[in-house]
Amino acid sequence: MTAREGSLEAPTRHPLDWKSDDFYNEEKLDKELERVFDICHGCRRCVNLCTAFPKLFDLVDESPTLEVDGIPKKDYWEVIDRCYLCDMCYMTKCPYVPPHEWNLDFPHLMLRAKAVKFRKGGTSFRDKLLSSTDALGKLASIPVVVQMVNAANKTAPVRKVMDSVLGIHQDRILPEYDSAKFRSTAKPDASFPVRDGQQTPGKVAIFSTCYVNYNEPGIGHDLLKILAHNEVPSIVVEKEACCGMPKLELGDLEAVQRNKELNIPVLAKLAHEGYAILSAVPSCTLMFKQELPLMFPDDADVKAVAAAMFDPFEYLVLRHKDGLLKKEFSKPLGKVSYHIPCHLRVQNMGQKTRELLEMVPETKVTTVERCAGHDGTWGVKSEFFDQSMKIGRPVFRLMGDAEPDYISSDCAIAGRHIQQGIDESKTGESGAGGSAEKQHPITLIRIAYGL
Repeated sequence: MTAREGSLEAPTRHPLDWKSDDFYNEEKLDKELERVFDICHGCRRCVNLCTAFPKLFDLVDESPTLEVDGIPKKDYWEVIDRCYLCDMCYMTKCPYVPPHEWNLDFPHLMLRAKAVKFRKGGTSFRDKLLSSTDALGKLASIPVVVQMVNAANKTAPVRKVMDSVLGIHQDRILPEYDSAKFRSTAKPDASFPVRDGQQTPGKVAIFSTCYVNYNEPGIGHDLLKILAHNEVPSIVVEKEACCGMPKLELGDLEAVQRNKELNIPVLAKLAHEGYAILSAVPSCTLMFKQELPLMFPDDADVKAVAAAMFDPFEYLVLRHKDGLLKKEFSKPLGKVSYHIPCHLRVQNMGQKTRELLEMVPETKVTTVERCAGHDGTWGVKSEFFDQSMKIGRPVFRLMGDAEPDYISSDCAIAGRHIQQGIDESKTGESGAGGSAEKQHPITLIRIAYGL
C-alpha cells in the first residue's frame, strides 16, 4: 500500500510526551530527525519560511550522497538552532502533519532536540539568561538600576562588550525597562455590571506578561482604558509568573512546569469564576492556549484556562459580534502598516486586529502576514542577528512602501524589529531615519477612541 500524498484534513496535534525516557533518548532522536529531514528534503515546500529549511537543504545538497544520510549527525544542530518554534510550517505549509500517516511535527521535534541538549547541560549561559525574562525584568526595573540598564543598552562601547562576551548583537535595538511596572501601577475598574455576550464573558482578568509589566506598561494601561470605555469590568491577575514560552523555546521543560504550577491555579480559579483572561503578547496567549495543554493533556485546570484565554482583539471583535462594543471612534488613524505575528496566526482565529482597526473611519490598513524574523530572543543573538534582518526584509519593504503614519504589530518586539529594519533600509545606518510612528494596535484603538 502506498502512502497518500499530502492531506486536505485540518492539522491535529499529539500531546508532547516529554516525561518519557524515549523523549530524551539520543539514538531515537537522531533516527526521528533523519526520518523527518528526509521527508522535508523530498518536499521542500517550507523553503521560504525561515533559515532552518534552507540550511537543511544546503546540507543535503553539499553532502557526498546528496541525501540526508550523507549529513553528519552533529550538523543537524545547524538546522535545530535555526528553528525558533514559530509553528508556521506545521500550521500553514506542511502536508504531512497529523492525521497524515507520516505524522510530521517539525517544531515539536526541534523542541525535543532542544530539550535533550538542555538536559545534557549544553545550553549556554547567554541563552539561560535571555530566557529568564521575569528575573531580568525584576532586576532591571529597579529604580536607579533601570536608568543604568537603559543607558548601557544604548552605549556603543558597552554593546560591543555585550556582543563579544555575551553574544548579544551590538546592532540590535533592545527594549527599554520601566520602573513604573504595569502590575504596580495598573488601575483596573471592576465597578461596571457584568454583561455576558453570546460569545464572550462579561468580565476580564488581565494576565500582564513579563514584557508589558517590565518593558511597555503603557500597552496594559491602554487595554484597561479600552475595557473601561466599553464598560467591561476588569481586574489584574492577582499573582503571576512568566508564561513559560522563553523556557519552552530553550528546551527547559522542567522550568515550564514550575511556572505552570505557579500560574495555573490562579488562572483556573478565574476561569471557573467566569472571567475572560486576556494577554497582550501573542506568544503568552499561545502558551496557555496550545503548548501547556499539549504538555499537560490530562490537567483539567490547564484546559479550563485554555478555554478562557483570549487575545485582546479576539475578545473585542467577539464583543462587537455580541453587540457590546462601542464603535464611536473620534480620531482617524490614517495609514497603518500592520504586521500579524506568527504566534498570532497559528492561533487560527482570523485577522481580528485588522478587523477592528478597519472599523476606525478614515483608516487604511496595509496588512502583512509574514514572519518578521525577530522571534523572541533569537534575533537578539549575535550569530542570528543578520539572519533575522534578512528574514524580515520582505516585511520591512511591504510595510515601509505603504508610507504609513503608524507601524504596528501585536508582538511589540516584532514592531521594534520592523521599525529598525525600515529605518535602516531608508538610511543605511543602524537605528536612524524613518517617519512612521511605532504603536501597538491596542494603543492605536485607544487613540482612535480619543481616550
